[in-house]
Amino acid sequence: MNTWWSIALAMTGGVLLFWLLTLAALALVRPRGNLLAEAIRLLPDLLRLIPRLARDLTLPHGVRVRLWLLLAYLAMPIDLVSDFIPVLGYADDAIVVAAVLRSVVRHAGADALARHWPGTDDGLTAVRRLAGLPATPAT
Repeated sequence: MNTWWSIALAMTGGVLLFWLLTLAALALVRPRGNLLAEAIRLLPDLLRLIPRLARDLTLPHGVRVRLWLLLAYLAMPIDLVSDFIPVLGYADDAIVVAAVLRSVVRHAGADALARHWPGTDDGLTAVRRLAGLPATPAT
């Protein structure tokens, strides 16, 4: 019986440590300034962009896998970060989308982003900033 308690405590501690590390990672990669508010505002267009990019066979396989994993995360009914945690609670989906989007643009290029963007030009400008790109493409 004592062994079972030790196992249960170790598992609980491991899950808690993983959750705390995830919170710290989200806090580190969250967009700064008003970019987080823009990401939340653009979330509907971003949710249309992600499947379009994920189905694009011209993109590298690793990028598409990342996008499908992101879609699975967004479809989960349970949030990784509870809503009662300030800033991160309500914005965790936007933070994760922004982090994956930065990675996708780094590997797939800004042209893929522009090619599949379903929203307005102003929205694309905001998404470019969110992805760590200049607001307008270099000519």
